[in-house]
Amino acid sequence: MESRAGSPGHAPGDARVALGIDPGTAIVGYAIVSATGNTLSMIACDVITTPAGMPLAQRLQQIYQRLSEIIAKYQPTEAAMEELFFAKNARTALMVGQARGVAMLALANGGLTIAEYTPRQVKQAVTGYGSADKFQVGEMVRILLNLRAVPRPDDAADAAAVAICHLNTVPLLRTRSINPWEGRS
Repeated sequence: MESRAGSPGHAPGDARVALGIDPGTAIVGYAIVSATGNTLSMIACDVITTPAGMPLAQRLQQIYQRLSEIIAKYQPTEAAMEELFFAKNARTALMVGQARGVAMLALANGGLTIAEYTPRQVKQAVTGYGSADKFQVGEMVRILLNLRAVPRPDDAADAAAVAICHLNTVPLLRTRSINPWEGRS
């Protein structure tokens, strides 16, 4: 279920609007989050699901088409995605990697630059603890976005966490672009 806090494609003032993605083949979480100064707000948060019996090529096509529609509807200005972590099952990792590639293509075709964050970086940025569990991440997403409930399913909350991580990390990177060797003797 989509939750909206504003009209599609528009955020107040000089807001940055980020699309966060938690990639997968069966379920892709996505969240559109805006940041105006230090204030974060949810524009949309949901999942894209593909049927288990559908051939992989059609599932990937469906993910691409749906993400392209989301980009056109909400017009985010930035995008971030969770990096693939090593899974115990190589087949699962390969399938998620294919879904990530399709998501990246949709983002690139939508004119968005893509930032990538490890699961640990996302957890650290949202909770302050890189080994936080799903409950802790979900609760902090709820608190930071001033929501009544944690977005469901977990993939949607994870996508919101990726967007929050990105919106809070990029300004820090911009301020740290100073040459660290400057002024040293």
